[in-house]
Amino acid sequence: MKIAIYPGSFDPITLGHMDIVRRAANIFDKLIICVMVNAEKNPMFNLEERLELVQRVTKDIPNVEADTSALLLADYAKKKNANVVVKGLRVLSDYERECQMALINKKINPDLDTFFLTASEQYTYLSSSIVKEMAEYRVKLEEFVPQEIIADIMGKVRV
Repeated sequence: MKIAIYPGSFDPITLGHMDIVRRAANIFDKLIICVMVNAEKNPMFNLEERLELVQRVTKDIPNVEADTSALLLADYAKKKNANVVVKGLRVLSDYERECQMALINKKINPDLDTFFLTASEQYTYLSSSIVKEMAEYRVKLEEFVPQEIIADIMGKVRV
């Protein structure tokens, strides 16, 4: 069984993330979305909330599960018997950063490979940070995040 991990902060999960999830779920036997902490980011949702949002929007994809981890990704992959990390790439700068991370993960866990999926054209500009900023300005979010979580996002913004 080919098990892949799609790691990220998912704060919040976007339609771009969901595009990668669906595509990766069609390629691998099992896809684990691992909600992780990114110390460089100021999250809108806490870890448990992000996990619940991911679970909610992926509940209809049978070979996808969601989890959290404080481990290094390479160690988490060993624990889950996964040998592939899935990363979505929007722009060239994503590739540079993700390539560095892939090499570090491979150094820590030689059995771990990184599988890059390029973002679908309609999502190349989209990020969780952009969604949070748009929410602050009360922009309609239907084209950016799953419908099921819009109320959660809008409930977090300042009035």
